[in-house]
Amino acid sequence: MKKAIVVGATSGIGKELAKVLVENNYKVGITGRRMQLLEEIKVTNPESYIPKYFDCTTDRNSDELSQLVNDLGGLDLLVMSSGTGGENSELNYSIDEKTINLNVKAFTEVMDWSFNFFRKQGKGHIVAISSVAGLRGSKYAPSYFASKAYQINYLESLRKMAKKPIYVTDIRPGYVDTAMALGDNLFWVSSKEKAAKQIFEDIKKKKAVGYVSRRWGLIAFALKLVPSWIYKRV
Repeated sequence: MKKAIVVGATSGIGKELAKVLVENNYKVGITGRRMQLLEEIKVTNPESYIPKYFDCTTDRNSDELSQLVNDLGGLDLLVMSSGTGGENSELNYSIDEKTINLNVKAFTEVMDWSFNFFRKQGKGHIVAISSVAGLRGSKYAPSYFASKAYQINYLESLRKMAKKPIYVTDIRPGYVDTAMALGDNLFWVSSKEKAAKQIFEDIKKKKAVGYVSRRWGLIAFALKLVPSWIYKRV
């Protein structure tokens, strides 16, 4: 049985992906800040879930993850699904700070620990949920878009460092029906269940980059081509 950790599994994509992994014969360590929600997941399949309650923005991630690996009895896959962000056109620093603490600082600590663990082990697979938002800037949520750009580039850097059989997968969702899907005029919104199934397919294929849903790859391609003087007006 393969062993996986999903960081940020109390809700949203992380929760659904942990469920898909269990359905595909993984033993899964689930983490999050809300102990009750982790316990509610565990009772659905006590033999397959191992909950670990901690806040990756304040606790020492390396210690918590190392303990969870011991509890699992090994590790083949780590998924970083924890993230935050919000509209902040007024540039309230408290919003930016919260985003940076999770999407940049905690993300980096988890990525560093994971890569070093798999490098020492000689194999493993890192998956992180970034976003299509990381491809350009935004006047509505500057720190969120910037933090996702950081993640995209950090993951690319890890891929350049990785030697097979160590793999790094960057999942870039568009809109998914979670608490993170803020704003009006949303389109191509995927359900959490559909997103999780597509992500698992990308994991199995060990893809470098995956878009959820697939057609968001078209948006990503278009965003890269739009000149700055046009994009500025959007």
